[in-house]
Amino acid sequence: MSKPIYILNGPNLNRLGTREPEIYGRTTLAEVEAMCREAAAGLTIVFRQSNREYEIIDWVHEAIDEGSGIIINPAAFTFTSMAIMDALKMFPGPIIELHISNIHKREPIYHKSYVSPIATAVIAGLGTDGYRTAVKAMLTMTATLPAGT
Repeated sequence: MSKPIYILNGPNLNRLGTREPEIYGRTTLAEVEAMCREAAAGLTIVFRQSNREYEIIDWVHEAIDEGSGIIINPAAFTFTSMAIMDALKMFPGPIIELHISNIHKREPIYHKSYVSPIATAVIAGLGTDGYRTAVKAMLTMTATLPAGT
């Protein structure tokens, strides 16, 4: 049995579909989850969202023990959380940092990510379709991992 892919979502992403639709679109987080499960083609996905930094850190720790890859949209924690960065540093597999908007086209406060320097890849600006792209990329990345990783 293969290890699951963890898809972790940070603060305010539970409000997708209604929160600033001109930036984030009208797709809900439940619809994003369904999109990810479909793209995973039967592989187990652990899909979670929290507004609490410590929960995201706990889930990264869980993924260290049980996951094959992490797709993370840290949302605002991208720019503030050294603690999430430190947890992600311990993960031995691929990490994809994901953002719905292109953070580099936004205000300067959104330009410095604590996650990017340790991520295997970064996807930004594809809207919620970026999740589908990330899952497909992760499937490729984890297929090349040695057995037992």
